[in-house]
Amino acid sequence: MKQRKPILLAFLLGIGVFLYACKPSDAKLQKEVNDKLSTASPGVIAEVKGGVATLSGEVMDDAAKTAAEDAAKSVKGVKSVVNNVMLTPPPPPPAAPPVSINPDDVLKSSVDSAINAAGITGVTATIANGEVTLTGTIKKADLRKVMQAANEAKPKKVNNKLTLQ
Repeated sequence: MKQRKPILLAFLLGIGVFLYACKPSDAKLQKEVNDKLSTASPGVIAEVKGGVATLSGEVMDDAAKTAAEDAAKSVKGVKSVVNNVMLTPPPPPPAAPPVSINPDDVLKSSVDSAINAAGITGVTATIANGEVTLTGTIKKADLRKVMQAANEAKPKKVNNKLTLQ
């Protein structure tokens, strides 16, 4: 009986050493996780210690953050994942170009020529500080053409004081 204990102890010790030696190293796990992350979530990297993968980096949305965590969890040998990935807000949309307002003399000639080109009579355009004021009497059917002509000249504002027939 006494000889069985040392043999059993040696056998268990041998199995323990074998199992420990077969466990993937942190360096190997880290390489495998980072390989997966390079395709699943570019911009995210992992550091592995004791089988725990700690993710860091920046992504645009929660879906990418979750994809990175799932990719790390899928590597055999990773015990758990600490997801320290930060969300980066998307860049703001480009600013709208400034509104260009033509000078009064350009507005006057543009509005007058557009109204004359449309063949509309009875309209007077007065320009002051970038604002066009339309006065006169026109047919209701011509109102859209007159307003379009005034707005295409790029004034600050169009004041409609027209009387419709």
